[in-house]
Order: sequence, then C-alpha cells, then structure tokens
Amino acid sequence: MNSISMLPTVLVDITGSAANMLFSFLALWYAFRLTRLKPDNFLWGYLFYVTLAITAFAISRAVGHIAKEFLFIVGRGDLWRAIAPYSGGINTLCMISVSAVMIFYHKGVQAYEAIEQEAAKLKQSKIRLTRAARELKELNLNLEDKVEERAAELSKSEKKFRHLFTASKDMVFFTDSNQAILDMNASGSEMLGYALPESTRLTLRHIFRHEGDVAVYAKMLENDGYIRDLESEFKKKDGSTIYVLISATALYDEQGLMIGSEGIAKDLTRLKTMMEQLVSSEKMATVGQMAAGIAHEINTPLGIILGYAQLMMDDFAKDSETYQNLEVIERQTQASRKIVADLLKYSRQSGSAREPINLNEIINDAVAITEHSLNLNHVKIGLQLAGDLPALVGDPEKMRQVVVNMINNAYHAMEAQGGGELILRTRYPAGADKVIAEFQDSGHGIPESIKARIFDPFFTTKPVGKGTGLGLSVSYGIIREHGGTIEIESPVQGLGGMTTPGTLFRLILPVAVESAAIKE
Repeated sequence: MNSISMLPTVLVDITGSAANMLFSFLALWYAFRLTRLKPDNFLWGYLFYVTLAITAFAISRAVGHIAKEFLFIVGRGDLWRAIAPYSGGINTLCMISVSAVMIFYHKGVQAYEAIEQEAAKLKQSKIRLTRAARELKELNLNLEDKVEERAAELSKSEKKFRHLFTASKDMVFFTDSNQAILDMNASGSEMLGYALPESTRLTLRHIFRHEGDVAVYAKMLENDGYIRDLESEFKKKDGSTIYVLISATALYDEQGLMIGSEGIAKDLTRLKTMMEQLVSSEKMATVGQMAAGIAHEINTPLGIILGYAQLMMDDFAKDSETYQNLEVIERQTQASRKIVADLLKYSRQSGSAREPINLNEIINDAVAITEHSLNLNHVKIGLQLAGDLPALVGDPEKMRQVVVNMINNAYHAMEAQGGGELILRTRYPAGADKVIAEFQDSGHGIPESIKARIFDPFFTTKPVGKGTGLGLSVSYGIIREHGGTIEIESPVQGLGGMTTPGTLFRLILPVAVESAAIKE
C-alpha cells in the first residue's frame, strides 16, 4: 500500500502559521492606531494590550509550527524533539498572558464605567458652574436695571391698590388678630361718621351693632378663611344703624397662623329701605283691593241706618232723650261713612279730576286753614316755597287732602312736647322734571322699628279716638296715583352729615308735560 503524501498538510500548516502572524500584526497595528486617536480611552488601551498578548501567542505558535515543518523536511526531526518542550513552554506562557489579560477585563470595564460616570458628573457640574457663573455675571451687569424695573413694578402695583383703596365708595378695612382696625379708607370712615384718625382706633366691637355678629365674623374666618356676603348691622358714631353686606379674607403669616383680615362692607341701608317700601307698596295694594270691597259692602247698610235714624228724628221732640240718642247714631254713622270714603280714596275707587295744579297755592290754602289752630298749640310754621314752580296735573282736592294730612301728622308728632316748628318747602331741581315738597317737623321722630309700617292702613301710634290710621295711607295712595313717591327721613339728615331730631316727609311729583313755570 502506497503512503499518502504529507506535502499538502505541511503547506497548509506553514501557510496558516504565516497568515496567523500576518493577521495578528494587522490587528496589533489597528489597535495601536485606535490608541493614538483616543489616548484617554480606557477600552482602546485595554484592547491594545489584549491584542499584543494574542499576537505574542500567535507568533510563538506560528514560529513553532514553521520550525517543526522545516526541521522534518531537512531530516532533523531529532532537533525538533529536543526544542519542542521549550516551544511548548513559550506557548503556554503566552496563553497564560492572554488568559490573565482576559480575566481582568470585567473588573477593568467596571472601573472604566465608574470613572466615566464620575467624569460625566464632573462634566455636568462644570456645565452648571459655567452657566451659574454666566448668570451671575449677567446679574451683576444688569442688577441695577433689574432693581429699578422691579421697583417700578412694585410702585405701579402699590398705586393701583392705593387708588382702589381710596377711590372705592365701599368701606375697605384691615384688622389684626385682636379685631382692632389697622386701616380704613375715607369712604368707610364717612360711612360710620368718624374722622380718619378716629377710625383707626376702633375695633370691630365698636362698629358691629350686635356683639354676636363679631363672633360670627371671627368664626367664619377661622373655619373657612373667608366671608362671602354676610349681612349685618353697623353702628355709626351718632348711634344710628346702617345695614351692610360684608366680604372678607383672612390674612396668615409664614407659619400659617391667622394674623388679621381684610374686608369690604357695602352700605345696603338705602336698598333695604327701598325694598321695605316696595314690600309695603305691594302689601298696601292688596289691602287697598280688600278695603274697596269691604267699603262697598259697608256703605249700603250705613246709608240705610243713617236714613232711618234721620226719619225717626222727625217723630221725636229735639229735647227728648230719644232724639238725642238718634243724633248720636246719626253722628257716628256719618263718621263711619267718612272712614268708608277714606278707604275708597285709598283704594282709588273714587273718581279723580285731571287739571293743572299749583302746589304752592294748595300749600298756602292748607296753611291758612290750619295756621290758627297750630298757633294756639305753639306750633310755628315756616314757609320756604320756590318762586318758580312748574305745574302739576292731577286732582287739586286730593292734593289738598294730602297737604292737610301731612300738616296734621306733623302737629300730632309735636303735640306731646308742647309745640315746635313745622317747615314747609318746595323746590324744583333743574332738569329733574320733578317737583319736591318737604314737610319737616321738630317732633320726637319715628322709631326705626315702625318706619316700614307707617303707611299701612289703620296703623297709628296715636291714642284711641285721636285718629283712624288712614291719613298717611290715603296720602300715600293719592301720591302714587299722581305718579309720585314719598320718602321719609327720621332723624333728618342735615349739611355735613349732621342729623337733627324730628321727621321729614318728602313728596316727589312729576311735572306736567310742556308746562310753563307758575309765578307766585
């Protein structure tokens, strides 16, 4: 059997060993180039040393294989057997080097990553420091401009607040934790009747009419931190009462403790009075309708009683007791019929004339009728009638009845104190298309508790037998029938906010269309 030639094996071994060395050197050269590009890169440096160890191992192994093949070719196999242990030892050392380098790869990578993380942190810190330094530099350069700009903004904001505080027509106030008023605007001081220095020495207990409202105010702030639309009553310096609607907000310090409050109070006194008058008007309209029905029902039997009484009087002597009793029946029946007539006038069931009215003439006529009796009871009359007064249109007799009722009402208000002064004035505000007549007495005034009831039918404060309680009700109905209104002041508001005792009834009536001024 012929032996197989070993030449291909030898050639492959020699060629492979040469190629191994070539590629090892190429890898080492490439790794070296990477280290030159990024000298600080740990991975590239580590790769270079791994490649160097592998290259040494490849050279040792390749040289050993090539030397072996040449020695066997030249017939010196004995020499290879002599040096083979040394070649294997060198290979083993190179392999150990490669293994050692590979073993520390994981630890090296961890160390590299830790170093990279620290480097990234340092880099970020450097970026932040650079940015902060730049901002600080810009701040230093623009600090003065920024301070001036901020000061201007604060000044503008403060001016807006101050204008709102001073120009508001409502009360604006600030309190501390003890409910003492720290500051109040001029409108608030004027509303309460105090001068500005006085108002800052007040507490909420001074201005709330009811002590319980102070506790409610404090409790709502403590629980909710704010107050929305709290209706209450304030006490003015002169002791009178105003009705207010309060909104407030609690103020806190940095620790969250309440240190006071800021609030706004809107005066509702005029609105409340108008609402009461509106309710009274509606009620009076209803009562008027009822009164009309009752009056018609009563009028017929009263007429029958009066007629029969007068017929029976003809059958008895005038000096007889029966005749005198019939006279009492006749007198009381006529008084009852007068009350019924007043009820009909109040409910507007009686007819009304429509003709020009000179209000000054009606007042003069009424004064002429009542002046003697007023003087006997020590009531002085002062007339302040406007010289040029437009004409009104309506029923002169009904208007005369209103004026007489007003005079009698003022007289009864001053009767208990032994007299007084009654001022009657008329005026015509320019461009108002309204004529105003005022009746001001110096009597005891009208208590606040009954102001809303004085126009109610049959309501009176006079003793039994002194009045029916229909005078003001009828007057109110007549004025409304003429398109006017009646206002009341008690006590009377004077100039500068001062008040005087007594009552003022103000009749406001529309002037006639295209009327000329009436000369007195």
